[in-house]
Amino acid sequence: MFISGGFTVLSLKFVLFVAIGIGLRVRAQPTDPTTALAYSLAVPRINETREEREDRSERIVAERRSLPDSPGVYLFRDRDDEVIYVGKAISIRKRVASHFSAGNAEMTRLVDRIEFLVTENESDALITEQSFIKRYRPRFNIKLRDDKSYPYIAVSLDEDYPRVYFTRERHRTGRAYFGPFSSARRVRDTLDLLGKLFQYRTCEGKEPGRRSGSPCLDYFIKRCGAPCVDYIDQDDYRKNIDAVIDFLSGRYARIEKDLESQMEAAAANQDFEAAAAFRDRLQSIPVRCSSASGSPGSKVGTADLIGVAAEGTDANAQVFQVRDGILAERQSFYLENPAERGLAEVTAEFIEQFYSASPSIPKRIVLGPYMAGQAQEIEDFLATRRSQSKVEVRIAERGDSRRLRELAEQNAKLALDQDRLRSEHSQQRRVESLSSLAEALSMDELPIRIEGFDISNLGGSHTVASMVVFEGGKPKKSDYRRFKVKGEFGHEGPDDFASMEEILGRRLAQHREQADLSPHDGSRDESFAALPSLILIDGGKGQLAAGIRALGEFIEAGVTVISLAKKLEEVFTPGSSDPIDLPPDSQESMLLQRVRDEAHRFAIGHHRGRRDRAMTESALDGTARGRACPQASPDQALRHS
Repeated sequence: MFISGGFTVLSLKFVLFVAIGIGLRVRAQPTDPTTALAYSLAVPRINETREEREDRSERIVAERRSLPDSPGVYLFRDRDDEVIYVGKAISIRKRVASHFSAGNAEMTRLVDRIEFLVTENESDALITEQSFIKRYRPRFNIKLRDDKSYPYIAVSLDEDYPRVYFTRERHRTGRAYFGPFSSARRVRDTLDLLGKLFQYRTCEGKEPGRRSGSPCLDYFIKRCGAPCVDYIDQDDYRKNIDAVIDFLSGRYARIEKDLESQMEAAAANQDFEAAAAFRDRLQSIPVRCSSASGSPGSKVGTADLIGVAAEGTDANAQVFQVRDGILAERQSFYLENPAERGLAEVTAEFIEQFYSASPSIPKRIVLGPYMAGQAQEIEDFLATRRSQSKVEVRIAERGDSRRLRELAEQNAKLALDQDRLRSEHSQQRRVESLSSLAEALSMDELPIRIEGFDISNLGGSHTVASMVVFEGGKPKKSDYRRFKVKGEFGHEGPDDFASMEEILGRRLAQHREQADLSPHDGSRDESFAALPSLILIDGGKGQLAAGIRALGEFIEAGVTVISLAKKLEEVFTPGSSDPIDLPPDSQESMLLQRVRDEAHRFAIGHHRGRRDRAMTESALDGTARGRACPQASPDQALRHS
């Protein structure tokens, strides 16, 4: 049987094996689309009974009839009381009805309860909707990929000598933020250019300098004016920072005018070295914006032009940021569209999310004709974000604005196509790696779920372990787990063999406990309840022998256990003293190396955290806390006893 998009053949033997395995233990449902179909063939879904379905349907119909014909926000909740969708509407009743008549069937069949909040107007509804989306993060709403970690450039205006630096947070007061940028590389390239144009310090802390009292390398390569040794006074340094802010704000004409006047003044004073430096800075500005020469942006002025493409559950938004007639930035954002909503809805939600995260909003936003019906609503929303200043939303149907907006839409379609090709290629490589690995290890099934284990210690102190999970060939970080080695086998000092045996034994014990719990039990740990296909131990034959002693029940259930020795990347299997023939540069070996390296990274991070906390603790901490805080628990009061 061929799996669409999977580029592999799934044998009936594999399906039967998974079905048998399900009877023994609960397997984790794969999230990778390649393996999802195979899983669905063997694992029945937990469905509601016919009576429950009819009762829910009648209740939803009654709730829909009671909805108000007013503007506001509505929330769909599922059986677990989780918010799966947040929407806004001029009429809540009519908008909700459209979901059930011609909406996404996958979403509506999950709706168990409808909540609503009436607002005075559409603008208030839009603001409230964004607040609820940020709070609940519903699965069927439009989402920016990795929207929690988009990078910004920050300027620490609260310091005497401000810094210009890369950041992913924007909550500190007294600091100016510029972004969000679509990639970290774009931020670093911009910072590199800013360092050449406007010298500023990169040292950390409120005060510039270092303990030696001499300027650092940045001064000698002309990246900093060295305020730490008073080579530049505070006023001149602030002028550089003001120029950085002008540059990031797109005020290029002002920068060029200032640099020209400074160059001419230096030349008039026969300070030709300074004049040459100003000349070089002046020439660097057109270099940055040369890609916009001859483009229609020169007649647009200052505006953001937004083009969006949507296909299926994927979408892409392009933001062309034109400043002073120059195409200053072209940002590309990939969106998740699980409800497969239309182009206008995707564009509206992107605008709401993007400008909610953007510290600055231009006076004009240019959109396509499909947004004509929502222009006023978006204007009102953006005005609240821009401190009530007027924001013009222009529907570009002719002229230079239309041509540049169409270029943005064309780029969005191309980006979406390229992303799909990359995704298919990556998926194909993962499937090939899993298939080759299963063949190399003589497995009867693809290793859908791989768990990697590693031990970390330093001189026997603070010994910890990590468990990482790869599902469908990709990391599943929500299933990562950490362990503190308790020394259950009575060993003293660093003993990796005993530590590994203890941790794997505890993993098996957790599986026994969690697998017996109902999937609806709130205390159930899905990671421990899952039965892995393959367990990878970081180490050689000794660590593998310890794992076999601890995992006998797993092995009987069909779980494959192997170890990977780091020095020569040798793979050891039970019952053989020699490693299997697996070239270190093969796809399957590199997959195992990624799992092993991730387990090592995760264990090292846990170990460092425990060691750092131990170094800052005092034997008197517990006593002081116990006396000062009568409400402290016995465990807290006796932590160091």
